[in-house]
Amino acid sequence: MISNGKSKTVIELHVNGDSHEVMVRSGDTLLDILREQLGLSGAKRSCENGDCGACTVLADGKPIHSCLSLAIESCDQSLMTIEGLMGSPIQQAFVDNWAIQCGFCTPGFILNCHALATEHPNASDEVIEEWMCSNLCRCTGYQEIKEAVQSVVRASGNA
Repeated sequence: MISNGKSKTVIELHVNGDSHEVMVRSGDTLLDILREQLGLSGAKRSCENGDCGACTVLADGKPIHSCLSLAIESCDQSLMTIEGLMGSPIQQAFVDNWAIQCGFCTPGFILNCHALATEHPNASDEVIEEWMCSNLCRCTGYQEIKEAVQSVVRASGNA
């Protein structure tokens, strides 16, 4: 299909357990499609160069920066946004440990920390700190975020 002189293609994305047909141009980022076509606004548009992590989503369980990922390359992946983690232990741990301030970075941090707790259920403080480096927060000193992750690891009985 042609629109405004640019070719568009219909693809299927698997997001939060549901399949969605979306129309994309070859250069559309996953962030653009999630926010503009699917109405999933949890992934935030911020630096748009992969430095801050505000746009983090999970692709096959791994954190990715959706501002750097082309939507068309995400067809064969299982994607999860913050909207797909509602009521999860890590989300509750962020609330319980006051690991939020303004909230702008929180969705990306929660997804990143969910992947960390899943992949490294016995995560040491050093591993937690290493994983946290991919996301930036301008409001906290990161201690509360680290405590939220630690509480999830301890609660699983693996620490």
